[in-house]
Order: sequence, then C-alpha cells, then structure tokens
Amino acid sequence: MQVLMLADTHVPKRARDLPAPVWAAVEAADVVIHAGDWVDVALLDALQARAARLIGVYGNNDGPPLRARLPEVAEAELEGVRLAVVHETGPASGRETRCAAAYPGRDLLVFGHSHIPWDSVAPGGLRLLNPGSPTDRRRQPHCTYLTVTFAAGSVNDVLLHRLPR
Repeated sequence: MQVLMLADTHVPKRARDLPAPVWAAVEAADVVIHAGDWVDVALLDALQARAARLIGVYGNNDGPPLRARLPEVAEAELEGVRLAVVHETGPASGRETRCAAAYPGRDLLVFGHSHIPWDSVAPGGLRLLNPGSPTDRRRQPHCTYLTVTFAAGSVNDVLLHRLPR
C-alpha cells in the first residue's frame, strides 16, 4: 500500500495550492494522510475529491469549519499497521517517550506542527513520522513531504521528498 503523508499545508495562506509533484503523489497514493494545519476547507474538499482515501486531523491553525469535519486524533489500521495521526506532539525533547505513553498499541504516529521532517522510533517500537511542509519550509532548506509503503504490518520505504524552492 502506497501512502502519502502531508502536514502544515497552510493553503491558501502560505501557497495558493499544493505543488504539482504533491498532486501527482496524491493521484498515485492508495491513502493520503494529512496531519493538520490545512487552514481552508477548500483544500480538504480538493483532497477528498482526488485521493483514493484520506485520513486527516485538524491543527492549531484550523478554524471551526475544519474542526467540524476533522478529528483532533485519527486512528486507522492499514495493511496491519496500527497508526494514529495528530497535529501536535509538544517539544522535540522527550517526544518519543511522551508519544509512546500517549499512543499505546500503535505502530506508527504521524504528526505535524513543527514543519520539521522527523523519523524516529520510541521505546517499545512506536515509529514517529513528520513529513514537514510542502508549502512552508520555515527554517528548513526545502519544503517536504513523505511517501511510505505499508505491507504485512510494517512501515517500509520511508522517502522524504524535497521540493525545489
């Protein structure tokens, strides 16, 4: 199963639309995961229309229209991978231990908020992934997103895609 991971798109405040390579990845993915900070419901509608399956949560920059349609935490099982999606996980220091305690029984936690790509494993095996942002790099050298393969209960082929400036 091919999975696309996005967060912190901030459309239309930071960009008018998602970059073309991201839309191509949406079309190729079996599942699109968005870890919050959409900003406008129009992007949610567009992703729902184009994605085979969409799993998303709201972020701190998402107002009442998005919060009415999206949960704070989403959970799913895909190809045997038990995952949770959330926008914020708190400071980087202690993140793995905090998240392992907060999301027991999960194999993967996808999060956003920092705009900083992240890939780590907590005590007990919880994998944490943050795709960064495809539209607002902040202090990062590139805008980014992740593609991942799920198969037989494992997370494989985690690939960080860097977009041109």
